[in-house]
Amino acid sequence: MAYYRAELDVRRPIDEVFAYLADFSNTERWDPGVVSAKQRDDGPVTVGTEFEVVATFLGQELPLVYRIVQYDPPGRVVLEAENDNLRSVDTITFEKTARGTRLTYDANLTLKGVRYVADFALHLAFQWIGRRALEGLRAALE
Repeated sequence: MAYYRAELDVRRPIDEVFAYLADFSNTERWDPGVVSAKQRDDGPVTVGTEFEVVATFLGQELPLVYRIVQYDPPGRVVLEAENDNLRSVDTITFEKTARGTRLTYDANLTLKGVRYVADFALHLAFQWIGRRALEGLRAALE
């Protein structure tokens, strides 16, 4: 399994940071590895909301549908995506601080079938991807 975990302190209110990140259509604004992202319906963001995300990985576009499986504002949101090749789980937690908000982003990516043998290489690539996304997120929230 490839994973990436990061903490980020921002000078924004917890409700604002939660709303921004729970709306996964915003990923194209802060993650340089995301080509496009949009909510699949016009309803409010909550459990069951789905987002069509197209990411690039190793030069190929990878379409994924992320679905919110846990939604506990303003403390935690969990999104899952799955296709024939992989399963992704992104868990984002939020904590109010004296200066704003601390968010913790846990991303786990699991390859399916015989692809699991590439997990270590995927983990190394995922660290690089995660660092780029974190820098984009820091810039978007500051």
